[in-house]
Amino acid sequence: MADPKGFLTTGRETACSRPVAERLGDWNEVYVPGSLLPIISKQAGRCMDCGIPFCHNGCPLGNLIPEWNDFAYREDWSAAAERLHATNNFPEFTGRLCPAPCESACVLGINQPAVTIKNVEVSIIDKAWDNGGVTPQPPERLSGKTAAVIGSGPAGLAAAQQLTRAGHTVVVYERADRIGGLLRYGIPEFKMEKVHINRRIEQMRAEGTKFRTGIEIGRDLSATDLRKRFDAVVIAAGATVSRDLPVPGRDLGGIHFAMEYLPLANKVQEGDFMAPPITAEGKHVVVIGGGDTGADCVGTAHRQGAASVTQLEIMPKPSEDRPTGQPWPTFPMLYKVTSAHEEGGERVYSVSTTHFEGDEDGNVQALHLVEVAFEDGKLVQKAGTERVIPAQLVTLAMGFTGTDQANGLVEQFGLDLDARGNVERDASYATNVDGVFVAGDAGRGQSLIVWAIAEGRSAARGVDRFLTGTSALPYPVKPTDRSLMV
Repeated sequence: MADPKGFLTTGRETACSRPVAERLGDWNEVYVPGSLLPIISKQAGRCMDCGIPFCHNGCPLGNLIPEWNDFAYREDWSAAAERLHATNNFPEFTGRLCPAPCESACVLGINQPAVTIKNVEVSIIDKAWDNGGVTPQPPERLSGKTAAVIGSGPAGLAAAQQLTRAGHTVVVYERADRIGGLLRYGIPEFKMEKVHINRRIEQMRAEGTKFRTGIEIGRDLSATDLRKRFDAVVIAAGATVSRDLPVPGRDLGGIHFAMEYLPLANKVQEGDFMAPPITAEGKHVVVIGGGDTGADCVGTAHRQGAASVTQLEIMPKPSEDRPTGQPWPTFPMLYKVTSAHEEGGERVYSVSTTHFEGDEDGNVQALHLVEVAFEDGKLVQKAGTERVIPAQLVTLAMGFTGTDQANGLVEQFGLDLDARGNVERDASYATNVDGVFVAGDAGRGQSLIVWAIAEGRSAARGVDRFLTGTSALPYPVKPTDRSLMV
């Protein structure tokens, strides 16, 4: 363990954010660079000798949290990075983007502020990169087997890296023009600068993984041709079908899915545009959906110079304290103030959009809403609560409904789907089609980045066994294990 009295003598400290006025003037990450280094060893020392580390169970990856906390406390950064990488291919992604269910399961968190596991994690990996401690790990020998990975989000990248290191020849296919999936075009730069993706891709290339961009399986390359070229296929195409809002006025100009709006802002940062084709500049912006994607839209609109930003959520405002029905060590639904919410805007809970109002040019100019409440388990509108708010740009961030079927991928492979529109798989992540596996949101439905990486690693084991008859690769989580579902 780390400091045996650390949790008694050291209070919880987290990374410092840059002033709002400063960070709204750029797209850099919101935290003060280097602010964690002076405090992180003592923060790691708060990890107590709890006997049973429930943080392991709180993380789908099974991260060895007490072990790397101990190394970080002793400032043995090389050993800490080794323990971190033992279970997680991309800790710099999770350390920035994961909501940290491990912290909700921290034993210290029963009656005190939990260990800052997420901050320790990102500090370890950032220091490893700075010290040159993250190097390619090419296989000692090649198996002669080939595998294709469809999708380059966290699930696809994790599966590809594991399979490459196992000695297989791996090609990752991505329909976008750059590798990264939603990490590249769905996550704003201020949450994770894309340098973190780029250097991981270079590491994977040096290990032998090949990447093909601008190729959509089902359209540009048929499933039949792909199966002829490769011994196995991993589908990690995500759950990219956005949930729509079919109310009057939906066809007005200025109403967009979040995944139409956010990627364009990222493309500006990549140098593809001088200004985004869809912008919030000078407009009254309404974001429908109270989750993380909605918060990403809020932060993006602030940086684009919106006149106002309002975020709507159909559910009631969550509690600031752990609800009695979500006891430790479960992941509770709490009221969160993200960096985007610190920057301004209004959040409105328990409301539903009834219709949109347009101007003479066919563009949205207002949104009509009504308050709602649960009665006998049903959501009902409250009479006399209707109101109108200005809206010249509306983003729909209400989640996703399943994997994309419009491109023919599901049909051409002949894949079975479950009742939720996800690709069905067995305990080895194999689909009903021989040699075809699925990982991440495409099989699980919309979920967290840690689930994507865990499933990518687990699916790689299934593929490795299929190709060679055995596998030494780890198996973090079964696809049917929903005990940790968040």
